[in-house]
Formats: sequence, structure tokens, C-alpha cells
Amino acid sequence: MRNEICNEVADALESTKTENGVDFLSLVEKSAVLLVFLRHAGCTFCRESLSDIARNRAEIERSGTRIVLVHMGDRKEMCQLIERYGLSTVDRICDLDRRLYASFGLKNGKLWQLFGPKAWWRVLVAGFLRGHGVWFPTESMRQMPGVFFIQQGELTKSFRHRSIADRPSYMELVQTGSNN
Repeated sequence: MRNEICNEVADALESTKTENGVDFLSLVEKSAVLLVFLRHAGCTFCRESLSDIARNRAEIERSGTRIVLVHMGDRKEMCQLIERYGLSTVDRICDLDRRLYASFGLKNGKLWQLFGPKAWWRVLVAGFLRGHGVWFPTESMRQMPGVFFIQQGELTKSFRHRSIADRPSYMELVQTGSNN
């Protein structure tokens, strides 16, 4: 895997284990992985993402892809949130120091990415109209999310949010095609 993914990412992944103690690299050797970086348990858009993943889970897994959620928050709080969306059996990685976030190029968002018109509009739609709620941040509210598809040890697709309100198509990421 080191040959296909930059050294910084490979170094971070080599020392990464899921919350169940499974070596991340062994997961990648067994199947394709959809690596989903969440923000915090209070994030409206993370809740929406979990809902989208839950809705598409069967199809994603039928494609031979394993879903791995990365979070930076309190394990108990995230576990409760993930269970709420029926994803308790999905692998999770707790990245408290945000080393994985940094190695995948996920930075702190700028003011317009966090509080721009798109974010406000989508909070109304996703938070209020679709019932995902509007909550206070429980961790770094500035951290940007992202989604990465790793297949046969190669990072083949990525979705780096330009706004916290962006909504990736998880199915497009697991299907063959070019990098986003």
C-alpha cells in the first residue's frame, strides 16, 4: 500500500486500529474501504451523512466495500449517534489528535466554509426540515470532513468538502471512475 498512497497517509494508516482493535491495513487488504471522516456528534451534516450511509449501506457493502467511519470525538457520544442511525456494526476509528484528518489533507475550515450562505441554507433543510437537528459542537467545530475510497491499496477517489454543507454521493465514490 505504501507505493500507492503518499508516505504521510501510509505512516498514519500503518499505526491505525479500529475501535475494535482491528488493524486498518488488514481491512484494506481484505476489501475496498470507504473511509468517511465525520466532524462532531453535534454536526447537522454528520447526522445527515450517517443517514445517507445507512440508506446506501446494503448497496455499498454488496459492491464489496467496507465502510469505516473516522471521528474525533467522545467515543460514547459517537457510538450513541452511530447506533441511532443503525450503523453500530460499522468499523470506527477514533482520531482524537486528528492525525488521520491532517494526513488526508482535511484542514480546519475557513469562516465561509463553516458559516457561509450554503451552510445556513442547508442547516434549515437538513437540520429542521429533514429532522437531523441543530446541535452545539462537541469537538473542534472548524474541522472539515471528507470521504476517501481505497481499493487494492490505492486511494482511487476522494471527496474533500469545500463547505461543511456539501453532500457527497457515497455510491458514486464506490463505483469505478476518475478521482474527484
